Amino acid sequence: MRRSSGGANVLVVLVTCPTQPVAHRLAALVVSQRLAACVNVLPRMRSLFWWQGKVERAQEVLLIIKSTRQQFERLRRAILAHHPYEVPEIIAMPLVAGHRPYLQWVRANIGR
Repeated sequence: MRRSSGGANVLVVLVTCPTQPVAHRLAALVVSQRLAACVNVLPRMRSLFWWQGKVERAQEVLLIIKSTRQQFERLRRAILAHHPYEVPEIIAMPLVAGHRPYLQWVRANIGR
C-alpha cells in the first residue's frame, strides 16, 4: 500500500465523558478551535473500570475525534483544561488506511 493512500498523520482519539452536555461542549470546543475535523458523540455507553482500588461502573458518553498527529498535543491540552474527570481517557490511535478523500478532508480541516 502506498503511504499517500493510508492514514498517515490522521488520528482517531477516544475520550469518555460523564454526561452528554459535557461531551457536546468538548466536541464543540475542539471543532471550533480546529483541533478536530469531526467529532462523533456516542451516548449511553456503560463502562466498567478500576478506580482507587475497586471496580466502578458508570454510564458515559464516548467522543470519537478525528484529528492529526500535529494537533494532538494541543487537542490533549484543550480536553484536559475543560474535562471534569481527574484522569480523563484520551487515547489516540493512528489510522493505517482509509478512504483517501475523507483523510484529505480531515487534514484540510485541522488548524496548522
